[in-house]
Amino acid sequence: MVSTETPVCNFNTPAIDFNLKGVDGKMHSLVSCKGENGLLVMFICNHCPYVKAIIDRIIRDTKALKAMGLNAVAIMSNNPDEYEADSFENMQKIANEMNFPFPYLIDETQEVAKAYGAVCTPDFFGYNANLELQYRGRLDASRKESAAANVKRDLFDAMSQVVTTGKGPSEQIPSMGCSIKWL
Repeated sequence: MVSTETPVCNFNTPAIDFNLKGVDGKMHSLVSCKGENGLLVMFICNHCPYVKAIIDRIIRDTKALKAMGLNAVAIMSNNPDEYEADSFENMQKIANEMNFPFPYLIDETQEVAKAYGAVCTPDFFGYNANLELQYRGRLDASRKESAAANVKRDLFDAMSQVVTTGKGPSEQIPSMGCSIKWL
């Protein structure tokens, strides 16, 4: 497992369309996932200790953001041959067990991850209502273990700002996680 940091946010970059199969068996696109006030595109996987440490917080924050009209979608782009935990069947199992409040999609060809420039799990791309990139940072100060319960909620605060102003914060702390397992 290689730890990787995300690059700095390239403000106003347009979101890239996708059409991927979800754990619900349906196909999902950028437009079908978008909320009235924007979209959070998350690259995650099942086996990554960074994702495991924050998945409860991701669920909490995406539920709160959805109530504000900002939807979320999670995309799993890892090569499941390297980690059985990342298989489609295990994606379905985790999504059901954790009751994900967002579509969980498989990027079998890894074309979507490459198009977005995703580098690690978790990797967050926060878009405004016009689907312009406004956030590319961390969820919070958690690493392979959850940070304290009262830690600053970087992603939630940034995306709340995006909902109200259409713009993300000028200062963002990169996300850190396991490198994507490329084919």
